[in-house]
Amino acid sequence: MTGHPLIGVMHVIDRAEPMLGRRRAGLGTIRLRPGPRPVTLTRMSELSPQEHVDARILAYYGSEFDEGDRLVGRSGQGVLEFERTQQIVGEHVPAGSRIIDIGGASGLHAAALAERGDTVVLIDPVPRHVEAACRYGTFTAKLGDARSLPVDDDSFDAAMLLGPLYHLFDRRDRLRAWGEAIRVVRPGGWVFAAGISRLSAVAWVTVIGPSIELATSGKATPSSPYPEKWRRLIEEGSGGLGHGGFPGGHFHLADDLEEEALAAGLHDVRVIGIEGPGAQAIEISRSHDPLLIAAARTLAGAFESQPGLRDLSPHLLAMGRTPGG
Repeated sequence: MTGHPLIGVMHVIDRAEPMLGRRRAGLGTIRLRPGPRPVTLTRMSELSPQEHVDARILAYYGSEFDEGDRLVGRSGQGVLEFERTQQIVGEHVPAGSRIIDIGGASGLHAAALAERGDTVVLIDPVPRHVEAACRYGTFTAKLGDARSLPVDDDSFDAAMLLGPLYHLFDRRDRLRAWGEAIRVVRPGGWVFAAGISRLSAVAWVTVIGPSIELATSGKATPSSPYPEKWRRLIEEGSGGLGHGGFPGGHFHLADDLEEEALAAGLHDVRVIGIEGPGAQAIEISRSHDPLLIAAARTLAGAFESQPGLRDLSPHLLAMGRTPGG
């Protein structure tokens, strides 16, 4: 997944440019290239929203941020996210399965699944990620785009789509990614897809981030009334399109993520909160205290499916079966 979604959201929303009305023919059809291309500020201002996010993905994950460190090094929140995701996938998909990890970054999830005996193929658009994933030597890693996967139909027992959805600005692109994951999984197989909680993102941008700023510097940036970029985040889930920071495209409500999964054609859909309502405190403190992580894990499990409460988790996870099984 991404750099911490909520810290990144605050940064990119605050630096966003008024680009949402600038569109070109072919929106959503861009293919991520096998390496970052130089993008000037002038050219960035001419891109459609999705083209802008695509370009930022290559720059952000290519040279600015270490995704692997987020999941295992930076704080207990990432550790909790990783362990809970592995647990949930393991409860639904038996060891020895064929799994595709779409947007699998540097391969932490893929490596853990390969270690338990799964045959894993990782697809990611960022060359730096694929190069790092290849170093494991226990699974296949290749460049590719979630909207057009370079694999055959019905090739896998399960698919993980843990990063792409919140980097896709338009619903039609997200449905393309859902559709591709469904296409490559056998009938009756599982698809797991993550979203970043809109509620958690809004809480961070409007209250938590300014509170941290107030505590550390003695002052907070005034933010009343809400600026237009906050309104778009709250009402539409739209990410900011700044020239730096986390390249967020869309932030989901749990109900919206469930609706997307159903619209894409999945059956038996369920959406849960991954890290639960205690995760943000652990991320703020950068704590790895095992007792705090255990307490957050208990909260996550107790409230993972509760309507409203599941939105307090930084990440949401949708899961469902492909048709025909």
